Amino acid sequence: QVQLVESGGGLVQAGDSLRLSCAASGRAFSTYYMGWFRQAPAEEREFVAAISRNAGSTDYADSVKGRFTISRDNAKNTVYLQMNSLKPEDTAVYFCAAGLDSFVVLSKRPNDYHYWGQGTQVTVSS
Repeated sequence: QVQLVESGGGLVQAGDSLRLSCAASGRAFSTYYMGWFRQAPAEEREFVAAISRNAGSTDYADSVKGRFTISRDNAKNTVYLQMNSLKPEDTAVYFCAAGLDSFVVLSKRPNDYHYWGQGTQVTVSS
């Protein structure tokens, strides 16, 4: 079992930056691949970014590539999402997720993740 708690969301203007954090407790953090997803009102949850257990591999949605950066600090049991050049269409609740499958390095698919945080709201005004 692992608990995930996101923080760092807020209300910002277009072009601003935010850094989201996701603190994990429980089982050894370094055994999880991690991901960030987001969900806007009346929309399905969508993939944002993912990172492998040792941070050697990352992947991004095309909509955030070049603007967002995912990273992790296994010593601090935390994964981060640095979001730059924010746009109004980035407005959503952002969730972090942890996955356990030993044959998965990282994933864009929500079903590959076993634990989810409660989410943090990001609102970008134009």
